[in-house]
Amino acid sequence: MRDLVQHIELLLHSFSSLLGRELLVHDGSHEERVRCLFDAPFVVVSHGLENDPILNYGNKKALCLWEMTWEEFVRTPSRKTAEPVHRDERARLLDRTRKNGYIDDYAGIRVSKTGKRFKIEKAVIWNISDENGRYYGQAATFDTWHYLASVTSVTPQT
Repeated sequence: MRDLVQHIELLLHSFSSLLGRELLVHDGSHEERVRCLFDAPFVVVSHGLENDPILNYGNKKALCLWEMTWEEFVRTPSRKTAEPVHRDERARLLDRTRKNGYIDDYAGIRVSKTGKRFKIEKAVIWNISDENGRYYGQAATFDTWHYLASVTSVTPQT
């Protein structure tokens, strides 16, 4: 992954360019912005450009929600954050985001490493790109979720 500071700056710049508002209001140094985003009271995740995109960022809320360490998180294909039965829906959503730049109305079911199911609501998903339009992947943020009853068909991630 590119340098974390550069990645966070692209992520934040892309969000504000596409949505016309700031994801994180902080006037400090680049390093302070990285720390503030990691400690933010909302979830932020992103993935790269691989054929099976791999997560390349998750803040503290994301790591707790998916019950992973940083090392586990950044080795996980992003499709594994959703249950297998919801992966086609997720793929359509990411394609729609790729075409439109962002969506701000997503709700869906996700699953943690240990199989805990949760529904996210009011999620924003956006394309990460630089000032020249070079595409780097996608990111998502949300601050609303609730846990669901587990079902026996859910297999924890490995």
